[in-house]
Amino acid sequence: MVTRIGLDESFDLGVRKLKILKKDVHFYYVNGLCDTQFILEIVEELVEINDNERLSTHLYDIIRNRIVHQSVEPVETVEDVIDEVLSGLIAFVVEGEDKALIVDVRSYPGRQPSEPDTEKVVRGSRDGYVENIIVNTALTRRRIRDGRLRFEIFRIGERSKTDISIAYMKDVANPSLIKTIKKELKTIKIDGLTMADKSVEEFLVKQGYNPYPLVRYTERADVAATHILEGHVLIFVDTSPSVIITPTTYFHHLQHAEEYRQSPTVGTFVRWARFIGVIASLFLLPLWYLFVVDPSLLPEKIAFVGPNEQTNVPVIIQIFLADLGIEFLRIAAIHTPTPLSTAMGLIAAVLIGQIAIDVGLFVPEVILYVAVAAIGTFSTPSYELSVANKIVRLLLLGIVAIFHIPGFVIGSTLYVLAMVCIRSLNTPYLWPFIPFNPRAFIEILVRRSVPSSNIRPSIVKPRNRYKQPVKSR
Repeated sequence: MVTRIGLDESFDLGVRKLKILKKDVHFYYVNGLCDTQFILEIVEELVEINDNERLSTHLYDIIRNRIVHQSVEPVETVEDVIDEVLSGLIAFVVEGEDKALIVDVRSYPGRQPSEPDTEKVVRGSRDGYVENIIVNTALTRRRIRDGRLRFEIFRIGERSKTDISIAYMKDVANPSLIKTIKKELKTIKIDGLTMADKSVEEFLVKQGYNPYPLVRYTERADVAATHILEGHVLIFVDTSPSVIITPTTYFHHLQHAEEYRQSPTVGTFVRWARFIGVIASLFLLPLWYLFVVDPSLLPEKIAFVGPNEQTNVPVIIQIFLADLGIEFLRIAAIHTPTPLSTAMGLIAAVLIGQIAIDVGLFVPEVILYVAVAAIGTFSTPSYELSVANKIVRLLLLGIVAIFHIPGFVIGSTLYVLAMVCIRSLNTPYLWPFIPFNPRAFIEILVRRSVPSSNIRPSIVKPRNRYKQPVKSR
């Protein structure tokens, strides 16, 4: 074992050798992953065994009873000992015994739960998931105190041995979905999952080059708990602050916790404003450019739409340059320290934008419509969906520039057809719009109050359709 884990080569691996009742007792640990205080208390208890040399009980059993910790498990193989030690647990090995004792004293370095930057709400909880799977499952368990909540754990990755847990309600979640996810997880064969949940997603849904997200991510424990109660199956991956929600549709990526922290009327208004923003991010620029190349399509009352001045640069090139410039800004904002990002935005918006108009590179209307489309992109709750919509927008622009009206009609139709063909874990991506489900579609359009929304979504095929007890209906 010493040779296999490089005990003499790696400075962070350690062994403490004790002599108890004239027998060698060693325990192995990894510095930085263990709680030192727990280890000291255990060592004190074990050393005190020497004060009573008349003990006739087997030393292995004495140590097992004396370890002051709630999680003590025996293991029989060296491979299991190595895996547990490298996961942050400690292993006690007693001379002459064929079993080791594993004690869970993990204390992973990490941050405290805080509100996720990408899912902020005006009112609501401020605790979010962190990079520790134990903390994340505890945050979920705190919200669902039901004995039927299950967390099944797997260890995946030939070298990384990453802990992955699936969470579901035993009496609600579809057994077929649970079986499918377990099967897909167990078939993952890879050295390591250092990119955590994203690597798991690519194995799970086999997305390929489809830009649209087939699973939903969340860092909010309340959002995750809500989906568990609806019948979804969630995947927790250690070292990742976000969890995977399965199965999901296009409309799942348009939901936000803020809608459910306000009254149904306010929530519906916010939802519709978001829908308008998403539609603008997709179709505003292609439609405006169509009016530019064919002004006869415009009604007389809005004939002012379109550039009123001649430019040296084709409008389609201006749109692509401006859209690409906004993408540069988004990327730069990610890599720029927060105190400097505001200054960078002001420089780009005021100086570069205005100067570009003054020198004749852009016309003002291009900046206006590109900015509105960008705001619609930023209003999309799912980052993955917003980027996918942007890619589709650029493709539509190219088709409209080449084929004009037929290009817009055919391109939009092909887009809808492509979305209809997408399936996430055998779930129609555009449900409940296609296939059409009136009741579910109304709930997409209108945020209903919690007491009146007592039926779980049929798309997850729940074993129990009703959220509330029979006597409450």
